Amino acid sequence: MEIWINPACSKCSSALSLLDEEGAEYTVRRYLDEPPTVAELEDVLSRLELDPWDITRTGEPAAADLGLASWPRDADSRGRWLDALAAHPSLIQRPIITADDGSAVVGRSPESVRSVLS
Repeated sequence: MEIWINPACSKCSSALSLLDEEGAEYTVRRYLDEPPTVAELEDVLSRLELDPWDITRTGEPAAADLGLASWPRDADSRGRWLDALAAHPSLIQRPIITADDGSAVVGRSPESVRSVLS
C-alpha cells in the first residue's frame, strides 16, 4: 500500500494515524517532493474510477493561475488536466491511498481509509 501525502495536511496526518493504529504496512510518498507522472496519475485515476478534475483542488492558487474553472471537463480535455496535475502537484487532492489489491481511495475520511484495509 502507498499513501500520497502532504506532511502539512491534517487529513493526511489523520490517515497516517489510522493506518498506524490498524497496523497497516505502507509506504509514504510526499507527492509535492516527488510528483506523479501523467502515467501514474492515469493509473491512480483508473483505480479510483475518477476523472482528473474529480481529484483537482480547484481552490488552490495554481488553479486560479491556470484558469481551471473555465476548462472543459470532457474526454478531449483529459490530457490537459493530467498535464496540469503533473506539473502542479499541489492541485492533487490528498491523501490518495493505493492498495495492494488494485483499489484506491481518496482518504479524506476514516471510512475511506478503512475501506482499503483488508
